[in-house]
Formats: sequence, C-alpha cells, structure tokens
Amino acid sequence: MLIALPVLIPMLGAALCLLFWGRSRPQAVLALASTASMLAASVWILFGVRDGTILTLNFGGWQAPFGITFVADLFGAIMVTLGAIVGLAVMAFSVGASDRLRASSGHYPLSLTLLAAVSGAFLTGDLFNLYVWFELMLLSSFVLLTLGGERGQLEGAIKYVTLNLLSSMLFLMAIGLIYGTVGTLNMADLARRIDDLQDPKLATLLATLLLVSFGIKAGAFPFFFWLPASYHTPPPAVSALFSGLLTKVGVYAIIRVLSLIFDQEWSLLGDVVLVVAGLTMVTGVLGAIVQNDMRRILSFHIVSQIGYMLMGLGIAIGLVGSLGASSPIAVLAMSGAVFYIFHHIIVKANLFLISGAVLITTGSTNLKEVNGLAKSHPFLSMLFLISSMSLAGIPILSGFWAKFVLVRGGLEAGSYTIVLVSLAVSLLTLYSMTKIWTQVFWGEPDDLKSPPLDRRTKAWVYSPIAGMCVLTICIGIGAESSARLALDAAEQLLDSSRYIDAVFDGASAQIGDAP
Repeated sequence: MLIALPVLIPMLGAALCLLFWGRSRPQAVLALASTASMLAASVWILFGVRDGTILTLNFGGWQAPFGITFVADLFGAIMVTLGAIVGLAVMAFSVGASDRLRASSGHYPLSLTLLAAVSGAFLTGDLFNLYVWFELMLLSSFVLLTLGGERGQLEGAIKYVTLNLLSSMLFLMAIGLIYGTVGTLNMADLARRIDDLQDPKLATLLATLLLVSFGIKAGAFPFFFWLPASYHTPPPAVSALFSGLLTKVGVYAIIRVLSLIFDQEWSLLGDVVLVVAGLTMVTGVLGAIVQNDMRRILSFHIVSQIGYMLMGLGIAIGLVGSLGASSPIAVLAMSGAVFYIFHHIIVKANLFLISGAVLITTGSTNLKEVNGLAKSHPFLSMLFLISSMSLAGIPILSGFWAKFVLVRGGLEAGSYTIVLVSLAVSLLTLYSMTKIWTQVFWGEPDDLKSPPLDRRTKAWVYSPIAGMCVLTICIGIGAESSARLALDAAEQLLDSSRYIDAVFDGASAQIGDAP
C-alpha cells in the first residue's frame, strides 16, 4: 500500500477538513499535516525506486491487466514528490495569504483533493483511471477557480472548463476506440497489444486523439489560450498550485503514453512534437512580453516553458524512431525533458507565490501601479531575482542546467532549428523577467494600497517562497546529482520492457539490467 499513500493521505485530509467546515484554523492545520505526510511518503517511494526498482500495486487482488494497478517508476516517483513539495509550499502560503472566508469555505479540502488527483494521475497504470483522475482534477480545480465568485474568476473559469471538457471528450473517445480495438486499457498490456494492430493508421489515429487531448491539458500550441485567460484570476495560492502542477500532468501523460504505448509511431510523431514544441515556446514568450501584469506574464511563460519539455521528448523519440534503437543522445534529450520538468515545477510555482506576495503587499500586480519594492521589500526582491533568473536560465541556477542538457541533446542530435528557437526564447524570457524587475522592483517606492503585513502573516508568506528558492539553488549547485536522477528516469522511459515486466511479473526492473 506504500505507493497509494500520496493519494490516500490528501484524500483523508480533505475528508477531515470537511468536519471543520467554516473554521479555517483547524482546516489549515490538517492541510499542513496532510501535505507534510504526503511529502514524507513520496520521498520514501522515491528512495525505494532510486536504484531502478519499479513498484506496483494491484487493488483488490486482481492481477494486471484485469484490475486497477498503480505503478511507481522513477519518473512517476519524481513527479509525485514534486507535487507534494508544491502542495506543502502552497498550504503554508495559504495560511498567511488566504482570506478567512475562502479559507474556511473549501479552499483546503479542494486543494487536497486536487493534490490527490494529481498523484493518482502520476501513479495509475490504466488509461481509464487516468481519465478518472483527470476529471477529479478538473472538478476540484474548477471549484477552486470560482471560489469567491468574482467576475474575473468566472470569466476565466468559463474558458478553462470549456477547453478542458473538450479535452476530456477527446480522451473518452480515444479510450472507447482503444478498448474496442484491442480489448484492454491497462497501459502495460496496451504496450504489448498495440504493436499487433493490422492497420498502422489506426494506431496513428489513436495516438493523435490522445496527444490532442493531453496537449490541451498541457497548454501546448495551438490549444493554450485558455491558460493565460484563467490562471491570473484566482487567489495567489490557487494560481501557484495550478501553475506548478496542472499543465505538468498533461505533459506527463504525453511522455508516458508516447514512451510506453505508441513506440511504433516515434519516427512519425518525433517531428510533430518538435514542431509543436517550437511553436509553443514562441507563442508563449511573445504573449508574455506584451503583457503589463505580473501574473499574466507568468501565465504566458507557463506556455512557453511547456515547449522546452516537449523539445526533449521530440528529440528523443525522433532519434529512436529513425535509428530503431535507443541511443545515448536520445537518453540525454529525454533526461533534459525530465530535468526541465522538475526545475520548472519548483520555479514556476514559486514565481506565482512571489506574485501573490506582491499582490497582498501592494494591492496590485500591474506593472504600471507598483514600483520600488527593491527598496521597501529587499528580501522579497531577492527571492524574485533568484526565481526569475532561474526561469531565464542564468548560471548556476537550476534553469541553466536544465536548458544546457536540452541544448546539448539537440546539438548532438542535429536538431539545430529547435535549439536556436530555444535559445531565442530564453533571451526573450530574460527580457520579460527584466521588465518585471525594472517596473515592479526598481525605482522609488510607491504608496502601498494595502496595509503592512504583520510579522506572523509575513512569516507564513515568505517562508515557503524562501524554501523553494533554496531548493532551486540546491538543484543548480547539485546539478550532477539532479542530472543523474533525470538520466536514470530517461533510461527507464525509453526502455518500456522494464515497466511492462514489473507490471506483469511483479518483479523489480533494474536500470542497467538486460531486458
């Protein structure tokens, strides 16, 4: 039951929070305890699979492919751990930043439910259960998005839910077609059976339906416009939770499905993924540089950074598809995608927390209405500088090493166009971060629209931000260990036989062992 704990713990916490409806303090205590316990369980799982072991759990004693299966490989364990880190940081921030009405009327149980759904999506070994976790994510995130009923929230929620319902419909159509075609939805079983299809065009159709569905949820081009229209509208804690996790579940699903199930489509889909990656980077960063609100700029940057993750995936599967076997370059490119994901989850969530701190400190995140925070709030300014420079890829922070691995993989693979695009987007990212710095933090302080934060509130708001900054610096300083972790995860992803053997044999699959 170990690998079910990251789902069970936040679900139990959410249920207990309901017993204290209308009382924010006990709900906050339960939320903090739940996310801390979730993080401990996630780290325990990560250490359990660090040597290459793949853990499986069959619910109800039903063996795969007939029952519900959870699978924790290295990639899945990394994602669950990152989700718990973001969850704990957001819950701590919420204690200081959330207004009492929202805090006592559903914020904590809904956030815990969302974290449980995210963990379930990362651990499930079944496509239909992935759909179920997606729907639970959609339901809880929609209510969080509209909690408070403000006009801007409702407008953003309409766009958010419309596109995500379209994604769910396409996903459900794909599930029906897959089950009707091959008679199974277990992902390990699908990986075996999909290769036996007589018509290769059918496999291409199924892969396309899934990729479009997951691409909408990931905020990839051309389905990204719902994201910057909605992520800046809810309270800061909710925006940080969304920005750190929701789109990454879509990226995770794309990587999982392509690497495990549709390996026969790699030669075709590699170029498609690279084109989508380039367009996602460019459209996201161009949207960011024309904005004049800090949270809208950061929302568009979520889109552009999704392109970097897809870049590593596209290079890797394109190489394997053309060569017919995995290569060190393909593993390097895939490890760049994994490295970039866990760098970005930490940094992007933290930047939204910082924007929330700016909002509750000054009453606005509009670049024309806030100025001089470097003098009036030097500690907050330093935290923003660390996170923003990491996002832009400045040495020695985590973003530099993540981009370095991707660029190196692209150059060694001969994918020069996407490398040039990624470097140009990095420069534009630096420009937009500099724009925020010069207009929000530089200059003479303005009169604040909000009263000064008391010491207790400031401690709850600043502590998780500082902790995430320290983590970003540690990832950068310990880049060798981080890169090794990502490399091991990439090796597992590109050798699907280990995942399949673990699911069906219940045996551990070791990195470096013969398939």
